[in-house]
Amino acid sequence: MTIEAQTAVAAAIVVEDERVLLVRRRVAEGALSWQFPAGKIEPGEAPEEAAVRETQEETGLLVTPTSVLGQRVHPVTGRKIYYIACRAVSGEAVIASDEEVAGLAWAAHSEIP
Repeated sequence: MTIEAQTAVAAAIVVEDERVLLVRRRVAEGALSWQFPAGKIEPGEAPEEAAVRETQEETGLLVTPTSVLGQRVHPVTGRKIYYIACRAVSGEAVIASDEEVAGLAWAAHSEIP
């Protein structure tokens, strides 16, 4: 699946040991500062490819996509967002992009407000 709209975003949902990977943006997007590793889908890139690339750029973790969980138009930004389930393949999640990411956490469902 190739996405033409440059405003579309892919988010990686990485779960390990019943915890999901979250990053805290250096610059909050609206009220949201903690979110899934995510970023714009580049021209000619599939959402799955963007989710893998963004996760590695932001956290250093190499992941592989397992399924497309869904998509929606974000109610605030108006951007189409693709949610991609991913499995960690190698590496350890760290802050790999100081410019974009201020924090990183593996959060249990009960810890997410």
